[in-house]
Amino acid sequence: MGILNRIHLKSDSEIESIKKSSLLVGKTLGEVAKLMRPGIPLRHIDMVAEAFVRAHGGIPSCKGYRPYPGFPPFPSTLCLSVNETIVHGIPDDYVLQNGDIVTADCVVSVDGWHGDYAYTFEIGEVSEEKHLLVQRTREALMHALTFAKAGNHIGDISHAVESYVKPFNYGVIEELCGHGIGRKMHEKPDVPNYGPAGKGELIRPGMVFCIEPMISMGRRKIKEVDDQWPVVMADGKPSAHFEHQVAINSQGKTEILSTYQYIEEALGIQ
Repeated sequence: MGILNRIHLKSDSEIESIKKSSLLVGKTLGEVAKLMRPGIPLRHIDMVAEAFVRAHGGIPSCKGYRPYPGFPPFPSTLCLSVNETIVHGIPDDYVLQNGDIVTADCVVSVDGWHGDYAYTFEIGEVSEEKHLLVQRTREALMHALTFAKAGNHIGDISHAVESYVKPFNYGVIEELCGHGIGRKMHEKPDVPNYGPAGKGELIRPGMVFCIEPMISMGRRKIKEVDDQWPVVMADGKPSAHFEHQVAINSQGKTEILSTYQYIEEALGIQ
């Protein structure tokens, strides 16, 4: 593994190791998808996820994680963020309601390598506005993935997200971004969801990073709540969050390490 401009470049064998942890994230989110319906407490969903991760040889990366000394450790396996909570929602006794949208963000470690991605679920019958927000946020991610190519710049990905959702007058959260990943949950480079194309780090072989549009139905302004972890939209409007994990192998080919296959099978999506 080399280091260039503080970016940890991975070998093909290391990318294969990361792929194992990423696959476990996908299978865990598939189990989570089976529970995403009205009447289910968030805490129960988290318990099922943790049991599944550990039973399959993984370690929940978020549980006990703190970004710096003095910050409270994250108490759960999943980040479960409901409606106006954009990220880092803590699973508690809240019971899912018809019409909610909830993002499950899962990070696991297998043999010291991290997998990380997220999916926003619609609970029961949601409003047309919420449905479109979820749909368009996912579409923004898929659009951005087409720019994750060796020779492009991170800014090409950022611009792809922003330009896709801008016509809908959505808020693009600027304080939060995607990131590199490997032995650490968060590495360089940062992958913003806004900004001009052609800027930022050059995408090169060995890079592994997460692209994660975080989009709000209202204004982009956020705030933290008292326990410091959950980040919510200041105007109380719903938000959506999708995330995929990609690698650029030694041949310069883009590999999408993450998969929504198990989620879609659980939800009956063809």
